[in-house]
Amino acid sequence: MTTTPAPISRWPVPELADLPEDMRTRILEVQAKAGFVPNVFLALAHRPAEWRAFMAYHDALLLKETGSLSKGEREMIIVATSAINHCLYCVVAHGAILRVYEKKPLVADQVAVNWRKAEIPPRQSAMLAFATKVCERSHEVDEADFAALREHGFDDEDIWDIAAITAFFGLSNRMANVSGMRPNDEFYLMGRVPREKKPAA
Repeated sequence: MTTTPAPISRWPVPELADLPEDMRTRILEVQAKAGFVPNVFLALAHRPAEWRAFMAYHDALLLKETGSLSKGEREMIIVATSAINHCLYCVVAHGAILRVYEKKPLVADQVAVNWRKAEIPPRQSAMLAFATKVCERSHEVDEADFAALREHGFDDEDIWDIAAITAFFGLSNRMANVSGMRPNDEFYLMGRVPREKKPAA
């Protein structure tokens, strides 16, 4: 017995062909790279102006070349804080990206369930301790939190990045939860099993 997949959003989802050219071009680029279109791109396209603003801030935080945070560490922040916010979409999607970047099949599940027991170095534990405080109790952040991060080599710009990623995905988590955004099936298996090496020619 086959079941019909749940809709990817509670709001109308536009057809790719009906989107403005700039949005369609970006989505097709993602599809070419990933092999599928992540549902977030289509679900948020319900409001093009907000989609553009969302993607611009996303890119500014996650694609920047400055700062000491690795791509994997940025994804780690997203997974840990999205788990606190009970966001299925972001935990599944960014957990997949985290596994790929870190080349560790177990890390995303560990970080999502209990980052304090995850097999990660002290630097990343300190980073996640701060991120989760920003997520849950940002009003309690004080100079001691900054000092603790500096001991692990983070500077003030890195600390801004940790806070901004946490805050931005707080917005993303809430919109994903309210819209009922469904993770793509492809995300669940990404990065869990090492890819087979192609035989030498």
